[in-house]
Amino acid sequence: MSGQTVDEVDRIVAAWRRERPDLDVAPLEVLSRVSRLARLLDKARSAAFARHELETWEFDVLSALRRSGDPYQLSPGQLVGLTMVTSGTMTNRIDRLASRGLVRRLPDPSDGRGVMVRLEAGGRAVADAALADLLEVERSVLAALDPGEHDDLSRLLRDLLTAFEAS
Repeated sequence: MSGQTVDEVDRIVAAWRRERPDLDVAPLEVLSRVSRLARLLDKARSAAFARHELETWEFDVLSALRRSGDPYQLSPGQLVGLTMVTSGTMTNRIDRLASRGLVRRLPDPSDGRGVMVRLEAGGRAVADAALADLLEVERSVLAALDPGEHDDLSRLLRDLLTAFEAS
């Protein structure tokens, strides 16, 4: 590590190597950093969304609707799949967003018993503004990497995530 920056993970790994030389603790060098980075990013994202009076889960639902394209509507089941929460949780989330006027429930024209959730103009505006703020935060995090490193890291993380999700 001569000439390299030493971080908390380096100290943790060194301590485990000292205390448990019988174990290969190399996975900690990568995954402890991923875990710590995820926690820091969650805080930064939460702060970006809070500037727009949104919780992270609210942005998740609004952005799923926004990404769906015109007319910016999805079924609750589609939202469950995109946000990885239970249907009961999604019902509560839709209720809360609807009470704020950010989304509206509409009858599903293809299923008389079903509903669609449509992004309202105010929901679209707040999602767009929060996304722009989020991207500024994330650009500042990634500024430590040059474009080639960014591409390499993106590819490596995609490979790791794909393999982990498949297992």
